[in-house]
Formats: sequence, structure tokens, C-alpha cells
Amino acid sequence: MTPVKAMAGIGVDARPMATDLYATPRSWLRWLPPPARLAPLLALLPSQLRQRAFERAAMHALSAAFADGAMADLRGRRIGVEIADLGQRFVVEVLDRQLVVLDPVAMPDACVRGTLTDLLQLASRSEDADTLFFQRRLTLTGDVELGLRVRNLLDQLPWEQIPLGARILLHRGARFAAEAREAYRAAH
Repeated sequence: MTPVKAMAGIGVDARPMATDLYATPRSWLRWLPPPARLAPLLALLPSQLRQRAFERAAMHALSAAFADGAMADLRGRRIGVEIADLGQRFVVEVLDRQLVVLDPVAMPDACVRGTLTDLLQLASRSEDADTLFFQRRLTLTGDVELGLRVRNLLDQLPWEQIPLGARILLHRGARFAAEAREAYRAAH
């Protein structure tokens, strides 16, 4: 009898049953299409809906930074985020107490570009920004100094100030996307 069974005093394995998605075998992940194949479906959504969702998510994550004035020196600056494999581009302008998502054709002062998985890993702090840039998984164009200021600002934000739900969603999303990418690459 195994120690777990002996400790439980029964003939059945007393380990908790895996109900968490992340505790299950991941062999099925190889069947998920890469984000690039989902881009046409995402393009069916109205652009205002995609822009509004991005704006709300960014404001939710940065609300503490706006509240304590950390974003003040970025006022009037435009920052772009390109999700290469989804074919999505967002340009935000920093105002006094909010971010406003502009038309995707607006010219940003600085723009970061990467895949959905790499950007999720950056946002969740699962991967270091320098590692992603040096491995050329992320690129920064335009005003590099502004891009570095934004990166440093985001790095200095206390992780605890980001709402718990957003942190959990970022971590799980980044981990899921990375595992799906690896499973797909291994199978194809």
C-alpha cells in the first residue's frame, strides 16, 4: 500500500482530484490553432468593440499608476501595441487621468510589437522584457527612450496594486498561451 493510501487508512488513493485546467494533461493543446488562425474571426468583431475592450483592460491594470501620478510625465504621448499574430494594433494616448485608444492608423510615438503569447508573458511578468527584446521576440520602434520609460514605469508598478483578478487572468493566460504554443510546435 502506498504511503498516501496508508495515511488515509483506505484502499483508495486519497490525493485530491485534479479539477484545475492547469493540473490536467496538456496533450490536447497541440490541436489548438495558433493565434494567427484566429485573426480572421477576431477581425469580424467591430473595431470599436476591440478598442474599447483594450482601453478598459489597460485602464483597469493602470488605475493605481494614474491615481498616484506615475503616468503624469507621459501625458500627451502616444504608445502603440501591435499583436503581430492576431493582426491587431492599438494606439493609446495618455491623458491626465486616463488612456484613450485612438484609431489604429494613428501614428504612435513608440510602438512595441510581438506575438500574443510574448505580450502576455511580458504583461504577466512571466518573462523579463530584456529577455524578450534580446531574443527578438518583441521589437520596439519609434521613440526608443519613450518605450524604455514606459517599460521602466510598468516594471516599477507594485504588482500588488494591479487588481487580483487581472493578475490571475494574466498569469493563467500567459501560461496557457505558452504551453499551447510549445505543444503546437512539438506536434507540427
